[in-house]
Amino acid sequence: MTSGSAGFVAEGLPAAGQDDAVLPFAVEPLDLRGRLARLGPALDAILTRHAYPEPVARLLGEAAALTVLLGSVLKSGGRFQLQTRTDGLVDMMVVDFDAPDRLRAFARFDAARLPPRGKVDIEPLLGRGHLALTVEQGGEITRYQGVAPIEGGSLEQAAKAYFQQSEQIPTFIRLAAGQIVTPAGAFWRAGGLLAQFLPHSEERRRQADFPPGDAPEDFEPHDWSEDEVWTEAQALAATVEDHELLDPGLSSEGLAYRLFHERGVLVFPAHPLRDACRCSDERVESMLRGFSQAERDDMVGEDGMISVTCEFCSTLRRYDPKDFREK
Repeated sequence: MTSGSAGFVAEGLPAAGQDDAVLPFAVEPLDLRGRLARLGPALDAILTRHAYPEPVARLLGEAAALTVLLGSVLKSGGRFQLQTRTDGLVDMMVVDFDAPDRLRAFARFDAARLPPRGKVDIEPLLGRGHLALTVEQGGEITRYQGVAPIEGGSLEQAAKAYFQQSEQIPTFIRLAAGQIVTPAGAFWRAGGLLAQFLPHSEERRRQADFPPGDAPEDFEPHDWSEDEVWTEAQALAATVEDHELLDPGLSSEGLAYRLFHERGVLVFPAHPLRDACRCSDERVESMLRGFSQAERDDMVGEDGMISVTCEFCSTLRRYDPKDFREK
């Protein structure tokens, strides 16, 4: 088996219930809480629908895995969105997770700048910019957005920076995406592991201070050493391999046991996921009626119709301009 962008050969697809799901787990002796995400048919449908080049599909697959890892904690009716805006070859990605189980995603990229197949490095692909995470829980709860820099690294690094700066929770993240080859064909998969150190003591959660920047010369940062328990937890989590996150023959429960069985791991019911877009005829018609008549006139194509294609699910809808004429 090989990891990352190059797929690997598998004898068959996973059994029902093992894929397109997020599995919560806990390792009580290590004060560890986490989730394992395994994406299969839902992700394959999203990526193949757009026919993305392999490097773009792989990056968007990692973004989808990260999104469901973070968004799956929302209660029914909540919404979580991951968005990147950078100067890279893939200058924008948007992944939406609508609780409890709806996932959609798309990427925008410069096809002319993509190098030949097999010669794409992750840093120019992602570039420099920012990662925005938006949470909408509905009701009277205020919408929240956190932003972290993307500085020529990976989504894993950007997500880690977010948790250090915004949440101040010691966090380990590993993401992987790639294709598997089976007798039935090649299929996209993605996986992710998120593990967080959540001891009862706030002092034990404390992380190292960021560089003080314009602090006075005699400034002395707080003494800080990483908790030994968190050090052990990271060491165990870091043994995960990309191919394990992608392997259709290895269940999430089996992977959690493989990583943490020495300390005892408790798993909880998995949250299923599915490929589903929130666009609809009603939403699109309402959007069109929100434009002025002059703006709608500019949308009319050579065939005399207004055509609207959803960026997420690629559904094409065509409308007669006469139906929107102001009376």
